Amino acid sequence: DDPPEVEIDLDDIHDRLERVTAMPSGEDDPVIADDGDTFYFVGGEDAGPADYDSDVDLYKIEWDGSERTRVTERDLSPSSVRLTPDHSQITFTHSGGQLARVPTSNDNLERLSFAASMTVDHEAERTQIFDEVGRALGEGFYDPNFHGDDWSALLDEYRPRALKASTAQDFQDMVNLMLGELNASHMGYYASDRADTQDERTGRLGVEVDPVANGVEVQRVVPRSPAAREASTLREGDVIAAVDGRPVADAPNFYQLLEGTVEEKILLDVTDPEGKERTVRIRPTGDLSDELYREWVEERRALVEEYSDGHLGYVHVEGMNWESFEHFERELYASAHDKDGLLIDVRYNGGGWTTDYLMTVLNVQRHAYTVPRGATDDLEQNHEQFRGHYPFGERLPYAAWTKPVATLANENSYSNAEIFSHAFKNLDHGPLVGQPTFGAVISTGGMGLLDGSYVRMPFRAWYVYQTDENMEHGPARPDLRVSNPPGIKAEGEDPQLRRAVEALLNETGSE
Repeated sequence: DDPPEVEIDLDDIHDRLERVTAMPSGEDDPVIADDGDTFYFVGGEDAGPADYDSDVDLYKIEWDGSERTRVTERDLSPSSVRLTPDHSQITFTHSGGQLARVPTSNDNLERLSFAASMTVDHEAERTQIFDEVGRALGEGFYDPNFHGDDWSALLDEYRPRALKASTAQDFQDMVNLMLGELNASHMGYYASDRADTQDERTGRLGVEVDPVANGVEVQRVVPRSPAAREASTLREGDVIAAVDGRPVADAPNFYQLLEGTVEEKILLDVTDPEGKERTVRIRPTGDLSDELYREWVEERRALVEEYSDGHLGYVHVEGMNWESFEHFERELYASAHDKDGLLIDVRYNGGGWTTDYLMTVLNVQRHAYTVPRGATDDLEQNHEQFRGHYPFGERLPYAAWTKPVATLANENSYSNAEIFSHAFKNLDHGPLVGQPTFGAVISTGGMGLLDGSYVRMPFRAWYVYQTDENMEHGPARPDLRVSNPPGIKAEGEDPQLRRAVEALLNETGSE
């Protein structure tokens, strides 16, 4: 049969929109069943700024939003959802490429098995991949002049070198050397290596130790680490004499005894400073980065409290992502609601995308203040006492900060943390203190290649609105330039932080 003629009335079509789903997370891969009334879709995906910790599964719903049904269970993560040509089945892939289907007549999931093999000509494959990298960068690199380089000449120069590589790793290294000639950030060629490599992990207790005659002596315990837990406590001055019965003094290296112990229960023979012996049962972790980061932040917060005599609050923004932004909002009130000013620290921030959310918090300007019933017995006489009161939490989607503020940045502030530093300085929010940022700001994307490898490349330039300076190779330069000498952390000091406190106290008049 000929398909029916369809005429779409575009006038005021936006007024005729109807919302079908109302899930907190994102929906994707919509498919309309043959009856035209039933919509299949993937629900539970991250959407917008927030990250949702929810299962991703296939759902169906009627066109009017009724009778929503979860078709798959247990976070199956369907993708590439399709309706078969005879309209009888919904097919999709899941779990890394497995196939499945669901009849439109019922919700009985059927997993489909398949097998395939292929012969790969690795030499021809590398030639194809090299050509794909060349075309991708040629058509997509953000600067059509390639930072002054001749891209075609670079391809001609590096092609014979890359194609003579004896291993996949050598090929990857050669392609990345070529990309490095462009002297741009946010780019690289990434591929797996067919070579088998050893996968050993060293357990970490969360202590700093010094060698002594009969073992190692604990010099410091990292808060929240395995050694700081009540059931497996180690203390300064404790001597670890043996690990699972193996004497530490006989080992070439203490950490050799912790090889392969990640998340495994081990026994430590420990002697305290008074000579009392005990056995500590402990599960080493494979990573202490979060514990060390939180310890560093708490030390900075304590220094701000000391340097400012309690007048200023401190928030470190770990990354320019949604989790860090939510943490920033919480800390804004937990650490600074009763302070005269706020220090925002984006040192060691690797970037992301949330500058505009942070600026939304800082860009709020007061236009009114409120006085609730019961706050004063004489509203006319005393209302000016409440100029600092406004119900921001009721009126704005995000937090708001209207008191004086300063920002710290350094050479390890990257990408979106640099955009924030530029914006903070050029919009005159307050002093920017520290060292010039790294100078690596480009919007990045990429392209998947024939063998599953990936080339990452920048596609959009960023310029400072007030100065027309390219942020790539154009760092945010502090108003107050201060360096932190090597080893200063061990002395319990932070000159950059101290100078920022001095500048902000001058702004608040709290000196």
